[in-house]
Amino acid sequence: MARTHPEGWRLLPAGGARGRELATLARLAAALPEDTTIYHGLHWTRAEGSTAVFGAVDFAVVGPGGRVLLVEQQAGFLDETPAGLMRPGKRRATQLSVELARNADALRARLRPLLEGAEPLLDVLLHCPDHVVRQPGTAGLDPDRIVDAGRRDELPAIVAALTRPQEGDPALDGGRRQALHRFFADLLELVPDVQSHIGQVDELTTRLAGGLTEWARRITVEPHRLRVTATAGSGKTQLALAAYTDALAAGRRPLYVCYNRPLADHFARIAPGGGEIATFHQLCDRRLRDAGRKPAFGAPGAFRRMEADFAALVASQFTAAWQFDELIIDEGQDFTEAWRDALLALLKPGGRAWWLEDPLQNLYDRPPVALPGWVGLTADTNYRTPADVLALLNARLPLPAPVRAGSPVTDSAPETFAWRDEAGLMDATKRAITRALGLGFRRDAIVLLTFRGREHSRFTPLEHLGPHRLRAFTGRYDLLGEPEHSHGELLIDSVYRFKGQSAPCIIFTEIDFEAIDELTMRKLFVGATRATMKLILVASERAASALAPVADAD
Repeated sequence: MARTHPEGWRLLPAGGARGRELATLARLAAALPEDTTIYHGLHWTRAEGSTAVFGAVDFAVVGPGGRVLLVEQQAGFLDETPAGLMRPGKRRATQLSVELARNADALRARLRPLLEGAEPLLDVLLHCPDHVVRQPGTAGLDPDRIVDAGRRDELPAIVAALTRPQEGDPALDGGRRQALHRFFADLLELVPDVQSHIGQVDELTTRLAGGLTEWARRITVEPHRLRVTATAGSGKTQLALAAYTDALAAGRRPLYVCYNRPLADHFARIAPGGGEIATFHQLCDRRLRDAGRKPAFGAPGAFRRMEADFAALVASQFTAAWQFDELIIDEGQDFTEAWRDALLALLKPGGRAWWLEDPLQNLYDRPPVALPGWVGLTADTNYRTPADVLALLNARLPLPAPVRAGSPVTDSAPETFAWRDEAGLMDATKRAITRALGLGFRRDAIVLLTFRGREHSRFTPLEHLGPHRLRAFTGRYDLLGEPEHSHGELLIDSVYRFKGQSAPCIIFTEIDFEAIDELTMRKLFVGATRATMKLILVASERAASALAPVADAD
């Protein structure tokens, strides 16, 4: 299989004209030998007097001996005129032979200095997969350099023949090979424009996952007690937001309660004002303070005491200000039956209650909460995580049942970097970051997740990882209750804290285990399903072996 530069093109949506080019790139990459490199998306300018000549070519294929073939693909139909093949245009047609010759001449002029004056071994090829050239002799190009619809299946073989070393070719030493690579890499749009597709993927995922929101809100039950058991990426947060917004629109007062603080903060940012949003412990704190009973957080067992005080308070003291028409409990798998009872005590008579949960995200090993008399709804399709990531999880984890893939992203190829010791862990994580950046993800689209909790992670004391400044939760909150983070550009968090959130590229690091027990399975599932486009695993050698992709397992 040939090398491609830049990498990451398999992440791009394959639609329209770009889809045709990606299909051709995939064919060439699969068929050409591994000592061949395909550069794609080339653009350059060259000054000519007071004007600038702009050129573009779809692919430049560099063979093992340094022969360069420029491949221009023209999808659709072409005009055959006495002047040669023409590409129709709105204003004026483009003569393809002239355009290709100009591009080749521009590249030759720039390559000569790199090759110390030697003439570049450069050729051109026109690929028109939808058009059969009726008069090759008048096309303005050598007929052997035209691959039309009648010969499109021969394209890889023709490219291989034209880039194969020939007798008399000058030897290509390592220095010249590197010079060629730097030259073509510099002409590239260095990485595919992954950023432009992140929004598209998010928008499409939101639309696909909206089904759960529609089904659940159409269920009529009296009293309204609905338990939604749904996998990661199925649309639980969208449902919670819709239920919260519906309540406000109907003049009802909603209460949204979850377990993790980052999820509560995220929900507060996207939800309209007018209700109450809190983690369970935030809610306990607020209610107790409102009653003049400030919790003593520094004392041993402070949180358990606060939970008991909150439950006793809501059971014994009715306060209208702390009564709600709509109760939405998110991350229900992390709650206890005592918490359930305390929260239901805040619901007005005739109020509506929602319980949203995913047992596979139960990282605290809490027993299931009984909800007798509640109507249940299940959803097992994940619209957020790429299909091949879910295929890996279904194959390697002892999941109770396979998770169905509904993501618009396919062929994202989860990758693994293995490490043996702590130094190897740091090095492998740095290489994973470099890989993600090389694929086109900006730092703000990458999240570094640790398999260990924040208190035990080897990364917690670090402010930098190589050249990358880390943005980490400090454990403190400002006067407005917002979490404080260090001033870095690459977010690092634990799998525990990041539950309920997602990012385009997840680097899941510090993974290590002897065997995949129940908790390990859940942590792996939670961490991997945070990715919307790309997952990179940084695992110990023994863990990496257990998580090897199916195709590589033998």
